[in-house]
Formats: sequence, structure tokens, C-alpha cells
Amino acid sequence: MRTSVSSVHTIRETAWVLGVSQGVVFRAIRLGLLTAERQYGRLVIPNSSLRRLLSEPGVPRD
Repeated sequence: MRTSVSSVHTIRETAWVLGVSQGVVFRAIRLGLLTAERQYGRLVIPNSSLRRLLSEPGVPRD
């Protein structure tokens, strides 16, 4: 786990934050619910995309 705040998150980190599987994150990308970009060959989720999804109504929060 990273100790600094990052502007992007890996698929695994995004799944952990959302409390879902990595497959669900990939599905959300395909459906356009999350945006993803490639950095150094890896698919990453911009922090702004994750924050936008979490702020939408209907997303469960603990």
C-alpha cells in the first residue's frame, strides 16, 4: 500500500476502496462509470474519476 496520496489508483486499489472485486472495476470502466488511462503500460484510474463515482447518489458508503 502506498503511503503518499496519488493522483491515480491501480485497479486493485480502486477495487479495495470501493469494496468490490477487480472484475467489477473492469466492468465499471467498460460501462463508462469509471474512466481509465494507461500509464507505463498499466491501466490506472484517475483520482478524480474515483471521487466522482463515490459522490454519486446510490453508491453505498460505510
